Amino acid sequence: MKALRDRVEPFLPALSAVVASAVALGGLTAWTAAGAAGSPAELEVTHARLLQPFPGRESTAVVFTVENRGNSADRLLSVDSPAVDSAMFSRDADAGRAAAKMQMIDSVEVPARGTLEMTPYGTDVMVELRGPVELGQRIPFTLRFRQSGTVTAQAVVVRHADWASR
Repeated sequence: MKALRDRVEPFLPALSAVVASAVALGGLTAWTAAGAAGSPAELEVTHARLLQPFPGRESTAVVFTVENRGNSADRLLSVDSPAVDSAMFSRDADAGRAAAKMQMIDSVEVPARGTLEMTPYGTDVMVELRGPVELGQRIPFTLRFRQSGTVTAQAVVVRHADWASR
């Protein structure tokens, strides 16, 4: 028995590497067969609203709904428009005592097979408008994503009370 163990023992590290590789290859094969391997994000902006600024103000929020039908997550890096001087992502953060404060963030994740739904009371894009806008006006926006490149959308100018209407 000792002689057999002495002959097999030098090969145990190699055998464990072979078994680990076989398990990994089996997992990757199953992932590929399920259609998930190499599948990029598939993004569509389905809802874009620019909130009409309050009288005398140039700053407001724009919200987007981004659907991702792909198997990979993506990240929204920036938003731009010829109608705005600046745009930055923000979200409401808990300030205690049932209050919220605005927190600036660098980017926003769009989950795989999920939806990024921006709201004026959660994550949105704060913009400084270059000029006045009118209710119902369509404003072009370009959304830049890490993996998917750019996607364009037309945001409709709405009253604050109507931001969720589709």
